[in-house]
Amino acid sequence: VAMAAPRNVMRAVRVFEFGGPEVLKLQCDVLVPVPKENQVLIKVHACGVNPVETYIRSGTYARKPALPYTPGSDVAGVIESVGEQVTAFKKGDRVFTLETVSGGYAEYAVAAANRVFPLPDKLDFRQGAAIGVPYFTAYRALFQKGCAKAGESVLVHGASGGVGLAACQIARACGLKVLGTAGTEEGMNLILRNGAHQAFNHRDPNYTERIKACTEPGGVDIIIEMLSNVNLDADLQLLSCAGRVMVVGCRGRIEINPRDTMSKESSIIGVSLFLATEEERHECATAVLDGIEAGWLKPVVGLEYPLEKVAKAHEDIICSSGARGKMVLLL
Repeated sequence: VAMAAPRNVMRAVRVFEFGGPEVLKLQCDVLVPVPKENQVLIKVHACGVNPVETYIRSGTYARKPALPYTPGSDVAGVIESVGEQVTAFKKGDRVFTLETVSGGYAEYAVAAANRVFPLPDKLDFRQGAAIGVPYFTAYRALFQKGCAKAGESVLVHGASGGVGLAACQIARACGLKVLGTAGTEEGMNLILRNGAHQAFNHRDPNYTERIKACTEPGGVDIIIEMLSNVNLDADLQLLSCAGRVMVVGCRGRIEINPRDTMSKESSIIGVSLFLATEEERHECATAVLDGIEAGWLKPVVGLEYPLEKVAKAHEDIICSSGARGKMVLLL
C-alpha cells in the first residue's frame, strides 16, 4: 500500500499587488514554510486582523513589504516544529506571537522565537490572537511613550476596539483614572466592563463638554487617540498642563493650531510598535504576561471570519461603525 505523501502545502492569503481588499487572494497550494535557526513553525488556529494591515495592503503605509506577501502578525496556535538553537519551545506548546516572518493569514506561520510567547490555558486561541499588537501597542503608548503614572487620568478615544480595550484594562490595573469613548451603547457598556471608570458616546455632539466637566479643573493628562485625523484638534482642548496626546491611529490629515500646545506645554507623540527596541519589547512582554497571570488581562474577541472571508474582514475593520473587541480570522 502506497504511503500518503507528507502534506507540504497549505492555504494562505497572498497579496500580489497593492490595492483594495480584492487583492487578498486565498490560495490552496502555498508551500508550508520551514523554520530556520532561532525560528519556530506554528500551526495557526486564529490570527488577529489589525487596521495597519489594511494600510500596508493598500500600499499607502510607510512600510511596504516585497510582493507577493502574506499579511498578519498576531497568530495564536500550537508549535509544529522548531529550528536550530530554539530551546524555549517544543512541538505541541500553545503560543501567541507579536509578529511573524512568513505572514499569519495562513494555516502555518514561521516566527522568530523571541517574538513568540506561551499562551496560558486560561485563554483560548481566539483570545491569544487578540493579544500581540493591541496590548503591546497600548502598553507602549501609555508607559514607554506617554510616561503614565498612577493617579493620572487617561482618555481612550475609540476604546471599544482591540487597542482601546487593551489600554483600558492596562491603565485601570496600573492605577489611572480611565475615561473611554465609543460610538454605541453596546460599546460604552463594553468599555465600562473592561476598565473604564466612565464612558462617553463620541456621536453625542456635546461629548467633549461632558469630558471637560468630568475632568475639571485640570483636564486630561493623557489621550490615547485612534482616529487623530478627526479628533486631534479637539483633543488639544481637553488636555491638562503638560498633557500628551498619543497618536496610535490616523486615517488622513487634520488642521490644528500649534498655539494650543503652547498654552499648556502639551505634546503630540506618535506611537509605532515597529520602532520598539528589543528591551522595550521585552518590557511590554513582561507586563502582558504578568497581566494574564494576574487575571486582569482578558482579550475581548469581536467579529470572527473564516479565512475565505478575509476581504470582508479588511472592508469591515475600516468601514463598519462601532468596534466591539478584536477582529480575528479563524483557521
